[in-house]
Amino acid sequence: MNGLDGMNGDKPRIGLVLGGGGLKGFAHLGVLEVLVHAGITPVLMAGSSIGALIASAHMLGTPLQLMRERALGLRRKDLFRVNASGFARGLLRSPSFYYAEPLQALIANVIPDRRFDQLPKPLLVNTVGLERGMQVMWGAPGFRHASIRDAVYASCALPGFFPPGVVGGRVCIDGGTVDNMPVSAAAEGLDLVIAVDVGNSEIENATDVSQEGIASIFMRSATLMMRTLQRAPLQQWNGPPLVLIRPHVSRFNWFDFTAIPTMLKAGVDAATDVLDAIPQALRAGKGIFPRQQVRVHVSRDQCTGCGQCTAMAPHAMVRGVDGKAVPRQAQFDWSPIDSDFSVHCPTGAIGLERRAISARRPDEESSERVA
Repeated sequence: MNGLDGMNGDKPRIGLVLGGGGLKGFAHLGVLEVLVHAGITPVLMAGSSIGALIASAHMLGTPLQLMRERALGLRRKDLFRVNASGFARGLLRSPSFYYAEPLQALIANVIPDRRFDQLPKPLLVNTVGLERGMQVMWGAPGFRHASIRDAVYASCALPGFFPPGVVGGRVCIDGGTVDNMPVSAAAEGLDLVIAVDVGNSEIENATDVSQEGIASIFMRSATLMMRTLQRAPLQQWNGPPLVLIRPHVSRFNWFDFTAIPTMLKAGVDAATDVLDAIPQALRAGKGIFPRQQVRVHVSRDQCTGCGQCTAMAPHAMVRGVDGKAVPRQAQFDWSPIDSDFSVHCPTGAIGLERRAISARRPDEESSERVA
């Protein structure tokens, strides 16, 4: 791919971070296929949950075609087996709804039995130490003498669904409970970070979720929590330039086995759409990409003047003389995260019109104002 040489002709140090999201994470395979075809080879990979699974398998040399075949052949019975022995002790005393063994077997099928210190390049697997309540990034200095399989299982062990895992003597759970896309932990020493968010930024309406049982309510709640946690490090991003890939998989639930082919294709499409942003981001040297020209529209009839958008995005929204929301500018030059506030409007009054642009430096904003 053209445009990826550094200032001195050296290849840039690119890191790839894969976020969590249940089966929606199979979109990562489509992203990887595009990056490999484009000749982009990360010097570091990191991930949470299914992102940790796919990053680890790829780093350890598992062919993408094999992972694709395993994904397309996956069925509910291959992952979920009700924890009958746990329930025999009473629902509130069971460690999980499902046994660990099916997930452990799935991991073993694509990840060789290796430790982090046996890898030629850094691999970071995000977990949370349950007993101390701290984020533990396996593969980081001091945390390399551990089984990659054990760390990946723990990173996928969504509380309530699967029992916690034990990694290097520590009881750990899904890293997404504190950091679903660990870009900050992976950024040190890199020239560029590519991060893949599989559906936690775009959450569609779910009018019947309260009628679908405790599992659906829990997953919906977890998604909302992860979206909020994920937004903070991106809004305050001051690391190397970051290219954010967001496959359009938000309409699927976390464990929709019938949608796996669509998720794979969504990863291919999303990665293809942002390839041109990679050399642009390297030239800019900072900021989040791809960047777009965005016009913000507010429906006066739908806007109640609640102030949620002005509180979340004072850079973009103010109150008009009638108390209702008004865009600060007629047009903005924005990264993907700058417009995330729009999905939080409780009445759906905010609409966006986007158009891709050639990258400019992130601090070169449009100055056209609304009268």
